[in-house]
Amino acid sequence: MGKKVKKDEKPPPDDVFDTLLVESRQAGTVVLMLSSPEEDVQSKACEAIYKFVDKCDENKKQLLDLNAVEHLLALMQSEDKIVRRNACMAVGVMTAHPDVRKYLRKQEATIPALVNLLAPEEDSVCHEFSALAMSNMATEFSSKATIYDNGGVEPLVRCLLSHDPDVQKNGIEALALLLMDYQTRTAIRDVDGLNPMLECLKSEYAAIQKLALLALERASQDGENRSALRELEAISKLIDFVAHPEWNDLHVMAVMVLSNLLEDLESLELIKETGGLKRLVAVITDQVPTEEEAKGGKGAPDKGGKGSRQAKKSAKESASQKCSHGSSAKKQESADSSEPPPGEAIIPTLPDVKMCAAKAIARSARSAENRKILHEQETEKMLIHLLSHESTEVQTSAAQALAIMAENLSSRDSIREWDGLAPLIKMVSSENSEVKEAATLALANLTTANSNNCQEIQNLNGIEPLINCLVDTREEAVANSACVLTNLAQIEVLRVDAQNKGVVRALIEPLNSRNTTVQSKTALAVAAFVCDAESRENFRLSDGLTPLVALLRSGNDEVRRNAAWAITVCAVDEPTATEICKLGGMELLQEIQTSSTRKSPFAEAALQKLLDSNLSAKYALTGCLSSTNFIENGFYDVGQLRPGTKFLTVVEYAKQEMNDKRPIIIVNAKPDPTISQAQSQAELDAKQEASKTSVTGKSSRTGRDSKTIIRKNDFEHKKSPRVSKKTRKQQEREEKQREEELQAQLQREAEAISAAENKPYEPPCDSTLLKFIDEVVEKIQPLPTTREQVKALAAFVAEKMGGPIERGQLSNFGWELPLSQIKFELKSNVVPLGKIKAGIHVHRALLFKTLADKIAVSCSLVRGEYNRAWNEVLLPEEDYSLEDSLFAFSPTPGAPKFPPKTFIVDLIHEPGNLLPFDTPEAQTYKKI
Repeated sequence: MGKKVKKDEKPPPDDVFDTLLVESRQAGTVVLMLSSPEEDVQSKACEAIYKFVDKCDENKKQLLDLNAVEHLLALMQSEDKIVRRNACMAVGVMTAHPDVRKYLRKQEATIPALVNLLAPEEDSVCHEFSALAMSNMATEFSSKATIYDNGGVEPLVRCLLSHDPDVQKNGIEALALLLMDYQTRTAIRDVDGLNPMLECLKSEYAAIQKLALLALERASQDGENRSALRELEAISKLIDFVAHPEWNDLHVMAVMVLSNLLEDLESLELIKETGGLKRLVAVITDQVPTEEEAKGGKGAPDKGGKGSRQAKKSAKESASQKCSHGSSAKKQESADSSEPPPGEAIIPTLPDVKMCAAKAIARSARSAENRKILHEQETEKMLIHLLSHESTEVQTSAAQALAIMAENLSSRDSIREWDGLAPLIKMVSSENSEVKEAATLALANLTTANSNNCQEIQNLNGIEPLINCLVDTREEAVANSACVLTNLAQIEVLRVDAQNKGVVRALIEPLNSRNTTVQSKTALAVAAFVCDAESRENFRLSDGLTPLVALLRSGNDEVRRNAAWAITVCAVDEPTATEICKLGGMELLQEIQTSSTRKSPFAEAALQKLLDSNLSAKYALTGCLSSTNFIENGFYDVGQLRPGTKFLTVVEYAKQEMNDKRPIIIVNAKPDPTISQAQSQAELDAKQEASKTSVTGKSSRTGRDSKTIIRKNDFEHKKSPRVSKKTRKQQEREEKQREEELQAQLQREAEAISAAENKPYEPPCDSTLLKFIDEVVEKIQPLPTTREQVKALAAFVAEKMGGPIERGQLSNFGWELPLSQIKFELKSNVVPLGKIKAGIHVHRALLFKTLADKIAVSCSLVRGEYNRAWNEVLLPEEDYSLEDSLFAFSPTPGAPKFPPKTFIVDLIHEPGNLLPFDTPEAQTYKKI
């Protein structure tokens, strides 16, 4: 054996400090070590800090307070590789604390240092923690902008190509946050970052796949990015991704990316050509595509496009197996059998995926071109199939998508042919309010301008559920139901059916809603259903006019417009028009028409129709009745009302105390019931008298016997003893009986007075006016020409109203005192027109118009100022003479001249004289 030789150890140089092993348990001591000039000390201190801050957030805050972040930030730019790595690790972990991020945002060197650590020559650990720090910093917008300005997008894209999954995860997470900014969406395309994100979908780690889908969803919101993704075949890759059942928890996000991509027409055309849309439909509906059915020998697909029964059975079995065994069964199944190609085997997808797919279709269908392509691919079949899904969210999304697809005219017919209306009607009765809203919206679009769909709803007994939906708590569902019913009302048979089922009463409650959409749609539905007298009466008696008139006060233009249109329809009947006036509808319409911002043709039409149905109000407010306005019984003239004055009913005027103002002149040509009763009583007395005279002979024969009987009674009376005086009890009994009779009589009088007060007001009958009408019909109506009728009627009116008045003597014509006497006799402010025996312009013109309407003489009534009124008639000029016919256009003598001209009928000075409208005589007649 050799001899051991002792090694010669050289002592350290004199100027070098001996190695010192320091043990520290205080963070402050370690922070001081960061300032050491020795790189080894710096490295160990950074490593110790990394382990310390990785424990809890309190440690991160403690080191921030010790100003460790400033030293670490400086060490991140150290020349030593290990120091940079350890410092980056510590900073990356510390950025999870918001206070640390706030401090780093204020340091301009933070982001550049992190970007530099993403360089290819740096260690993968630096890449990991630098990307982590940038992902944490990117949660604030200002940091996003700083990262973009310092060119941090491209280094992060390079991280996606790393073999280290932690680097990929942090890099894709940072990019997903940066893609919330539109600038990054453009930059990611410029640095070719879309393809690496697609490749991340193949990762073994679900976290990376999830972040990649999130980044793709945000990147695909840009149109040019969608074009780039189409070139990268992203749609096919995403459909393949959805076809993998083991990634079912990520299918929702994949469908969201597809939703963005399918917005473009080019994407739909591409997916149509490649068959990707049918594959997606098959995956979503858990059914085999029609082409695969044919290959499998299952025959042609059924009309509904719902796949074979075997596919349904397998889908149900796999769904039940999945629910019973859970994830372990899935793993065992995938281990026992070989995995088929994507899209070949149909595995039931989760309800959330189906819901997102339906939303994706709805989003894509917002464009008319996209709707056309989707219709060509029979996308409606998939949506109809999803309507029967057990999940309410899926049903809602499918119905919403069908509502958008129904904007395409061809889709409306297709949905009906593929039995899509039945599940929608069933959904209307659902307890879920969101399902109701979506179903009614789809039905509203499907029934718009489509009578076949409307008829089909009746065949499926869908009218009653829609009426019941009008009282739902979901306001949107109520509005949609009203819209559907409005569409149905366009067909008379369906309208009558809905009216019989109580739609008119059901529409009253939604009118009280505070939602403007509900108010608008319901008012439109009211206008559609109250178009006949019976429904208008039902609506009025059910107190539906009160909320309808109240809608005129709405600040929403559409609500006022539809309410005005409904009032236009309701005001056709005079009782309904009168009730609307009582509720202040006329004043509201006048107020709307005087406003410069709320004025509308609908309000004008409603006001005009209201006035046409209430001629008394029209004459009082406008001072004019046209030739098409016929005065009937119940018309009354209150005079010209000032602006802002409320128009009262004749009952209200009659209840007022008698005053010295002008009387209310009423037209009520009916026989006086008291006179007719007296006549009937006189006739009855005459008949009784005649019957008495017919039996006088018999009475004379029996007179002798009666006298004999009277004498016999007198004899017996004299023979009987004298009756004693009445006792006190008998007197008290008689007095008590008289008092009871007196109280009963007083009670009867009180009941009669109360009955008279509660009795509805009846206007005074005007038998004189009735005689005038009979006389005019008998004598004037048979005249051969209208001109002769007008002249004769003018003379008749003047005669009944006091005769002609010479020019200049109108002020001496006594008409006020007789009119006041009539008011005093009737003890009322309401005076029948026929009782006026001395009248001037305003009285004679009203009588002329009343009588002219009875004999079909067309004339108008116009009110002027200071009790002036006149009648205008449209007549041809004088007939042609033989001399005129030789030179005129018409060679026939006696033919009238056309066109006709307007004349004013003189009822005062020369009754029957026709004054041409533009002549000075006519102007003098209209003014004082």
